[in-house]
Amino acid sequence: MAVSGCASLPTSGPTAHEVLRGTQDNRNAIGMRIVDIDSTIAAKAVQSSDMTTARLATLAPLSPNQSTGIVGVGDQLDIAVFEIGITLFGGARPVGSDFDPSSQVQRFPTVTVDEAGKIRLPYAGTIGVAGHTPSEIAVAIERAYKAKSQNPQVLVTIHGNVSETVFVSGDVRRSGRIEVTGQRERLLDIIANAGGTVAQTQDMVVRVTRGGEQVEERLDRVRVGAPDDLVLTPGDRVELIRRPQTFIVLGATSRVAQIPFDQSDLTLAEAVARAGGPNDAIANPRAVFLFRYEAAPTAGQPAQPVIYRLDMINPASYFIAQRFPMHDKDVLYVSTAAVNRTAKFVAIINQLFSPFVAARTISGN
Repeated sequence: MAVSGCASLPTSGPTAHEVLRGTQDNRNAIGMRIVDIDSTIAAKAVQSSDMTTARLATLAPLSPNQSTGIVGVGDQLDIAVFEIGITLFGGARPVGSDFDPSSQVQRFPTVTVDEAGKIRLPYAGTIGVAGHTPSEIAVAIERAYKAKSQNPQVLVTIHGNVSETVFVSGDVRRSGRIEVTGQRERLLDIIANAGGTVAQTQDMVVRVTRGGEQVEERLDRVRVGAPDDLVLTPGDRVELIRRPQTFIVLGATSRVAQIPFDQSDLTLAEAVARAGGPNDAIANPRAVFLFRYEAAPTAGQPAQPVIYRLDMINPASYFIAQRFPMHDKDVLYVSTAAVNRTAKFVAIINQLFSPFVAARTISGN
């Protein structure tokens, strides 16, 4: 009856013996296995984590960037024609008047590039401008006015740049359209121009869409000037997504919670500390378990459930835990001491019989 009573008492989770018994063949439906964490296992875990990080998708393989300063559909152009001598726009002069060496300028109202990529100017007709630089457009306009003016010089500037922009959205402080200039702004420059992210960089994923390609990478792994810090191309779309890495704490600890990493890399020792460590009143420090799905050694195979065990009574474990890396969505479980159930049972018995003992004592007195 005592054993049955202890087994039915409320508890925060299985004991170490019950975890080990759950990995036996007749009880292990999902193929769990126990691995004791030692220096060899920690070294393999570090190597595996490094290989996994190296295999993660990066932004660098995106197609090379295109040149900037190209006029596109929807752009607005300011055009000025400077003339000297026989002019087209300078007005008529009296017959027999002297040559006027001063230049005359004709500034057109702002012209918008139409859907066909063309603009239309007086006496020049329709001129294709999409895909050309302002200097190339100026030469084309000069050529159109060559037979109508003695020495036309044209200046073209982009007044409203619509095509030379990138789109920034998601978890940034100011989303919207940002102009790309000839300075060849990089990814981190554009994010800074958008006011930065709403959360820490280690909690953010940046997704870049260029043409038909889309790649994402954790923002904290993008370094200034590195290949992943892309030189952005007009038309690129940058999306910031808040996706924090977390681990779950269960069992005989100071708190049960889902805890964010809050840093690029987190070790098992740091995770145990953030969980508050084993509760010295109810925990079994010899059995701190880490539940994780490990990638199968053969491609195409399902992930394998592995239970790593850390003995915190062994001083060497504290050094090993400083090297053992945590993974996103790991489950950290501190097992309950087996004697805790017996103590609970004895406490219940005491609560049941202490009133009778007290009454007998009082009546005897």
